[in-house]
Amino acid sequence: MDIQSLKKLALLGAHQKPLELSSVEFAEHIDSSQQTAARKLKALEEDKLISRQFLPDGQLISITKNGIDTLHKELSDYLEIFSGNGSIKILSGKLITGLGEGQYYISLEGYRSQFREKLGFDPYPGTLNVKLDAKSIEIRKKITQNIKITGFTDQNRTFGKGSCFRVRIADIEGAVITPERTHYPEDIIEIIAPVNLRNYLDLKDGHNVNVEVIK
Repeated sequence: MDIQSLKKLALLGAHQKPLELSSVEFAEHIDSSQQTAARKLKALEEDKLISRQFLPDGQLISITKNGIDTLHKELSDYLEIFSGNGSIKILSGKLITGLGEGQYYISLEGYRSQFREKLGFDPYPGTLNVKLDAKSIEIRKKITQNIKITGFTDQNRTFGKGSCFRVRIADIEGAVITPERTHYPEDIIEIIAPVNLRNYLDLKDGHNVNVEVIK
């Protein structure tokens, strides 16, 4: 798998929109012959990392979802390599739609007041739900959720306690909140933040998400 060529195409913008690029031009970018550049593009297409649409005077190149997933994996590996023996922890996974319960519970003042006091922000009424990959599940198991959220009673109904830890997505700091339930799934994290993360980061179901754990 030719990661370097894939990365070069991403740096040229092919992960965002179709890129008009000839094999001659690509050869200049990777400092190779036209024949080598053409062969690399063909291999990337065969590996389903890019798609190509041929034009009379060139071609349009787009990085596929498989290609973007490969680049995200590369990012996670580099973050781990340069994290100083695990001082930086990254949780990676795919965005999913939750059951809608988060919006109700996060809107309760009994919880919101604790989030404002203990996390320092007033959360958007909803959660961002991420299904973790296998590697991130193991990382999550080792994280100490040292911020405790106490339960409370409101109008004769009891609401349970939970715990959380701070995270960062792009430039937004938030927190992973975990209800204290016996069978809460270990491969799902629910993230609260002061903004609607889906809208702010233009995220959709199936998108890859990297979440940095912060202290």
